[in-house]
Amino acid sequence: MSELDLILFGPPGAGKGTQADRLRDDFQLAFISTGDMLRANVKQGTQLGLEAKKYMDAGELVPDALIVAMAVERLQEEDARDGFILDGFPRTIEQAKALEKQLHDLGRRVTAALLIDVPDVEVIRRLSGRRVCVKEGHNYHIDFDPPRREGVCDQDGSQLVQRDDDKPEVIENRLRVYHENTEPLIEYYDDHGLMRRIDGTRPADDVHDHIRAVIATLRLEENV
Repeated sequence: MSELDLILFGPPGAGKGTQADRLRDDFQLAFISTGDMLRANVKQGTQLGLEAKKYMDAGELVPDALIVAMAVERLQEEDARDGFILDGFPRTIEQAKALEKQLHDLGRRVTAALLIDVPDVEVIRRLSGRRVCVKEGHNYHIDFDPPRREGVCDQDGSQLVQRDDDKPEVIENRLRVYHENTEPLIEYYDDHGLMRRIDGTRPADDVHDHIRAVIATLRLEENV
């Protein structure tokens, strides 16, 4: 197996970002997060960011045309030539087909689609408990990593707030969108023999070990 072209799937709050960071360090892969790219554009006030913000604030998917254009450009950068981890793309069958065509044109293919599976009730608990400080953006969680003083950042003393997209009603809408539009990809990649399921309710270290074992198996199968 000359390269690892991986896709991470799972509902919001499944821990995809955490696992992507670890895999990037393990295998020296480019990490391509459409979420990070979108947030950067929103912060910079670009035309893409302004358009995308309307959908993000409502917990809805950004239209395919915007995401595909960014992903296609990103896949051709130097650091992605030996492998990549896609987080947040594709989210629809149409996006998956667009990715497949783009990779085919580059002489590549998806190595595996990794589903980090977490039930809705756990997603809501994880995301609705997040807090961020208004000054420097330090992150906390009311259950897993609470500040010493409720509502106050330990590091700079500024107020802790809940982001709009972490409010329960927005999370529920994000989950509805995920189930309606993204879950069909599980069947799509199952049909292609690429889907691998990971129990995302386990500790992060266990999830990481499971993913590494999956990749090791893929490499063995490739060399048989």
